[in-house]
Amino acid sequence: MTRTGSSRRRFLKQTTAAGVGASMLPAVSWSRVLGSNERLNMAVIGTGGMGTGHTQRLVDRKQAENIDVISVCDVYRRRLNNAMRIIDKGDGSGTMEYREVIDNPDVDAVLIATPDHWHTKMSIEAMENGKDVYVEKPLSHTIPQALACRDAVKRTGRTLQVGPQGTSEGNFWAARKAIAEGRIGKPVWSQGAYCRNSRGGQFNWAMQADAGPNNDPGADGYVWWDQWLGHEHGLAPKIDWNPEHFFRFRKYFAYNGGLATDLLYHRLSPLIMAISGHSGEYPKRVVASGGIYLEKDDRDIPDTFFMMVDYPSEHTVVLSSVMTNDDTWPYVIRGQHATMNFGNGIDLKEQGVWSNEFRANNGIETRKVRDEDGKTKDEPGRGRAEVHLGSVPRRDHMGNFLDAVRNGDQLACDVDLGCSVMVAIKMGVEAYRQNKVMLWDPQKEEMIAT
Repeated sequence: MTRTGSSRRRFLKQTTAAGVGASMLPAVSWSRVLGSNERLNMAVIGTGGMGTGHTQRLVDRKQAENIDVISVCDVYRRRLNNAMRIIDKGDGSGTMEYREVIDNPDVDAVLIATPDHWHTKMSIEAMENGKDVYVEKPLSHTIPQALACRDAVKRTGRTLQVGPQGTSEGNFWAARKAIAEGRIGKPVWSQGAYCRNSRGGQFNWAMQADAGPNNDPGADGYVWWDQWLGHEHGLAPKIDWNPEHFFRFRKYFAYNGGLATDLLYHRLSPLIMAISGHSGEYPKRVVASGGIYLEKDDRDIPDTFFMMVDYPSEHTVVLSSVMTNDDTWPYVIRGQHATMNFGNGIDLKEQGVWSNEFRANNGIETRKVRDEDGKTKDEPGRGRAEVHLGSVPRRDHMGNFLDAVRNGDQLACDVDLGCSVMVAIKMGVEAYRQNKVMLWDPQKEEMIAT
């Protein structure tokens, strides 16, 4: 058996090697005391497609939420200029250096929408500087990074929301309540999928021909390539300018985990929240399969990916993501007494051999009859009983984050849930890449390849 992955100590050493870093800062510095009715000043780091969308939506809810986006950051001048136009705060509102955002005492909360390999470093440094953080999924690029981020939240006491928005959907909170009440019996296995299809190839996003590091830094096409890579901090290998890697980073394991971290993180997060509770659950064993079956360009991430996660509480989650056929699996959670299906609310359908238990736990009256000896017993059910449960009304994911920052509301995807999901997802990535079964050592918090 081989223990894989670098330690948290090594990660923190790498992130501080270039100067005074997160672990050297006081637990809360430059932290503005924010009243519940005060305006919340926010900044966005990473203004590509996802970050630009977040920026616009934050601006749109400025009045209703009493928030203001006062700063934006990106290493690509064109994207930065566009984000500055959206927030309309003048020339001083944009920067290519993320530390200027994190060091700004007027910024209360940071939204991080960079490529995955930067998520943890920026999150930790923001929290160490007294900022609350909304970080897009996944929580990190590696397991040591995820654990370090979890520890930083505990150390600083800051609010950190991870971005899988399904954890804010009312169906999964209704499912969580139903499972906790024993309505489907013990969960035994569940499923989720995220599938797509396209003519151009998945993640083959448009590239601007004039973009690159050799432009004048003030030019629209300028890219601060070395900063994007983060090689000085050990975040990715140093390579020459490659527009495919910059514009289409999700095709390469150097910066993310492909379908697993981009798409299946969305699926596993709400499932494990509903099944195992708000803090999630760390896996016991993960296996994976798939390959590059059709999209045979220079990518190294698969276009077809399956993984199975076994949990210590004795249930299994099966996940699939295929980029060459968009017929997908619905969410399903299967318990010993009933199957839970998701749609407009959730539907519970009994397992016939456990009809009495299902009906008793779901308030369905069972008629009593007498057998041939005159003894009373439950009348056998005719057909399988079904119960429909409505969705639980909830704030959207960003609204939940804002309420948590202002009022201490429970986060839909806090760092405990986000970290446990990250561990399972990354174990799936490594199971595929190494063609091995991955085990989790809960005492040492390490992944073991076997």
